[in-house]
Amino acid sequence: MRILIIEPYDTGSHGVWMRGYRTFSRHEVDLLTLEGQFWQWRLVGGAVALAEQYLALDYTPDLLLATDMLDLAKFLALTRPATSEVPTALYFHENQLTYPIGPRQQRHHHYAYINYASALAADAVFFNSAYHRDSFFSALPRLLKHFPDYNSLHTIPHIKERASVLPVGLDLERYDAHRPKTPPDPGLPPLVLWNHRWEYDKNPEPFFKALERLAAEGVPFRVALVGENQRQQPVEFEEARDRLGDRIVRYGYIESFAEYAQLLWESDIVASSARHDFFGISVVEAIYCGCWPVLPWRLNYPDLVPASEYAHTLYRADSGLYFRLRERLLDPAPAPPVLRDHVRQFDWRQLAPRYDAAFEAVVARKMLTRGS
Repeated sequence: MRILIIEPYDTGSHGVWMRGYRTFSRHEVDLLTLEGQFWQWRLVGGAVALAEQYLALDYTPDLLLATDMLDLAKFLALTRPATSEVPTALYFHENQLTYPIGPRQQRHHHYAYINYASALAADAVFFNSAYHRDSFFSALPRLLKHFPDYNSLHTIPHIKERASVLPVGLDLERYDAHRPKTPPDPGLPPLVLWNHRWEYDKNPEPFFKALERLAAEGVPFRVALVGENQRQQPVEFEEARDRLGDRIVRYGYIESFAEYAQLLWESDIVASSARHDFFGISVVEAIYCGCWPVLPWRLNYPDLVPASEYAHTLYRADSGLYFRLRERLLDPAPAPPVLRDHVRQFDWRQLAPRYDAAFEAVVARKMLTRGS
């Protein structure tokens, strides 16, 4: 087949995801994109610009694969009749119904409604985790009831029937080339890694409180604070740097993939205290590179570790983060291979055939419906 991915927000994990699938798919995958900036404007207006680009193409794809950043209903309206017979699939990296808003922000129901209308217009809907799918459908009735009339609650079961899960694909094996050839220095304290965005939804305060408590007790450890930061003053990170002092061995965003991969292999523990994570890419990458995960028992995190390791990796309350970190730091044994084996399922070499089969099924169903 020839698949066209339509992405109005070509940056970060969105860009890595679609190029990864293009590399590992057995199908021919083309990209139709806009730059990854001004996300609200892309969600509202990206469909108009991309519709113009689509109509200028000299071929018709077998499948249109859009992401949640496209107003799919608007795009299809602007490209008819050229797309009237083309099967469409929608992939949700995130959604505007349940994406947490900042302390000074207000939720805009218009953006969430675009996600709903796109799902309604698609022939198939895919979510990057079961947690994401379930939270979306839990929030959808509340969104539609917000409006005064004609709230179309009867459409929800129709979307559910067309919805399924396709986890995020990752090229995990590319980390193998950066694995250290010599064992780590046994005299160094364990290295705790934070490799998430420096944003409110990642909830860093409990993580820093746990580390400061452990430091006050004299527990030996080092810390690497890395990840994307789009704020001018990440106050909690700057305060943590002052309080933890020389324990912090890496601070700030790492541009080089080779350096980042090396840091993951050198780290012993990856921790999260997030309130929001639809999948958990940074955690999967760290687990693959041998880190013990210390994760809250919520969101999609339970799916990232085998059930046999729940008792050693997950915590329920913020106080549990301290105890789980303390347990790992005072018993710095290597992470068991079962953790790494579990996340191999998210490598593109495993997932791409599932994607290919799922998209082939979308096309087959459309053809069957058309024939009947």
